Amino acid sequence: MRTIRLTMSQALLRFLDQQYVSIDGMETKFVQGVIGIFGHGNVTGIGEALERSPGSLTYIQGKNEQGMVHTAAAFAKQKNRQQIYACTTSIGPGALNMITAAATATVNRIPVLLLPGDNFASRQPDPVLQQLEVASDYTVSATDPFKMVSKYWDRIVRPEQLMTAAIQAMRVLTDPAETGAVTLALPQDVQAEAYDYPEVFFEKKIHYLDRRPPSRESIERAAALCQGKQRPLLIAGGGVHYAGAAQEVADFAAAFGIPVAETQAGKSALAWDHPLNVGAIGVTGSLAANKLAKEADLIIGVGTRYSDFTTASKSAFANPDAQFININISGFDTAKLNGIGITADAKEALRALQERLAAGSFASSWATTEIAEVKAEWDAEVDRLYRMECQEGLAQTHALGVINDMLDPSSVVVCAAGSLPGDLHRLWRAAEPKTYHMEYGFSCMGYEISGAFGVALAEPHREVYAIVGDGSYLMLHSELVTSLQEGRKITILLFDNHGYQCIHNLQRSQGSDGFGNEFRYRDAGSNTLSGNYMPIDFSAHARALGAKAFKATNAEELRSALLAAKKETVTTLIEIPVVPGTNSGGYESWWNVGVPEVSVSPKVVAAHEEMSKRIQAAKPI
Repeated sequence: MRTIRLTMSQALLRFLDQQYVSIDGMETKFVQGVIGIFGHGNVTGIGEALERSPGSLTYIQGKNEQGMVHTAAAFAKQKNRQQIYACTTSIGPGALNMITAAATATVNRIPVLLLPGDNFASRQPDPVLQQLEVASDYTVSATDPFKMVSKYWDRIVRPEQLMTAAIQAMRVLTDPAETGAVTLALPQDVQAEAYDYPEVFFEKKIHYLDRRPPSRESIERAAALCQGKQRPLLIAGGGVHYAGAAQEVADFAAAFGIPVAETQAGKSALAWDHPLNVGAIGVTGSLAANKLAKEADLIIGVGTRYSDFTTASKSAFANPDAQFININISGFDTAKLNGIGITADAKEALRALQERLAAGSFASSWATTEIAEVKAEWDAEVDRLYRMECQEGLAQTHALGVINDMLDPSSVVVCAAGSLPGDLHRLWRAAEPKTYHMEYGFSCMGYEISGAFGVALAEPHREVYAIVGDGSYLMLHSELVTSLQEGRKITILLFDNHGYQCIHNLQRSQGSDGFGNEFRYRDAGSNTLSGNYMPIDFSAHARALGAKAFKATNAEELRSALLAAKKETVTTLIEIPVVPGTNSGGYESWWNVGVPEVSVSPKVVAAHEEMSKRIQAAKPI
């Protein structure tokens, strides 16, 4: 067998450069490049390989390790998990900074390949800089915590181990049912060690993403459950996008007169004004979807993992006869809510179930006028919130209405945490698929700007908008600089409401007077954070980083700023001061949070009693 002598790092890059995926006959290069920050644990290993022999892989310089993994995850999400970036860091803190983003990717079932440096395998310089030195287990290093948040984890302590590890890594990364973060821990000495690798290891490899068909038996079981059901509701989750099944959802719903609700990940599967799209479901759901969910006797979940926000902590489906059909590529998700599972590709499953139900003359009893009425009621409520005036300043929902009206339908909005995801899920009128990019599996603060940069890498011809609160912006905005460096424009719409107002609202709704969530100065008299709001000039900060920036304090200024930002060719920030507490509220939904049973505050005790009643009314499984 012919061999080629390479360092482990050189071999890894050459292998990654030859990985492709094929779906529906379309072949795509899987690994586009590597995003990294160098330290002593990777600069002379992977760093040398990227400098001298990168092949066709592009190197992007990250500015924060968590941020660069968010960028890679957002890129993969926008590409429907068919293309990825790998991420490399040094050992110790550089590696550990990736863990939050690794968990975010895994929770959302998004493929990211993580290549952190690790301790010397030889142990010659032991203890090496940034080594943990766990006395009870000397094999433990800073990369071991990745085991908890990775779908596959390996440590390469000999250069030849790379071959089996890399093959297994690709297996997981390209498996839609098992994908998530994959971590290959790379001791810094092994990165530079050479081995005679067989040339066959570097041949072009195509991973076929064959659509998994449903079993005939599972379709029959689902069809049998449908018999006698009168008021079905279809929930479109993120799997609809990943399977490219938006048209199948529309066809299935139209064939049987079934209203469609959307999760955060599934939103934009149908246009907002589609006659059967009743909007967002659950805690952050619309009035229309939540009303119909309470009456539904059959829930057909497509590509959803049924988070507590989707199910309103299992209280959304109040009909005692409600049963579930769960269509998902992952058997783990089809088993939820005691439902009947169809473990299959969403496109294939919907087609098969539609054919079977049509043969049995299945149809819902929802009246067309009934669905139209709840939609009209909700549309009127969105219009009201989009026009909401506030004497103190610009209302958050009014600002979103202006933005929704001004953006091109093909623009992509990116968000993740705070009160904005609730408003966007309920109110945002998405007209085209893949224009609504929400990370709400982990609701990770700091994803927004990094994620928007990842979307801009994935779709450079679209306008990309990061909609972010001041709290998330302060937590992580580093990849704003990377977007400038790479010439990938994003527009950051920064809503300044003086702190973590989403959680401020939550705590006050459960008996608190408000504590620790607003950006206020410390009051010397009370020794609490109850002084004046802190004045932060976010637009000046963005300009200092090299971005263009505007400030909009009212609707007209916001319209002007959006028009000006669209003309800019570099990353631009619009600072939008909004009145705290002017976000939308819940609509016939509930969320289970722990409220103290004992407190010196009667309001807290009363909130606990009310929460206990709601828990008893929700489904136990």
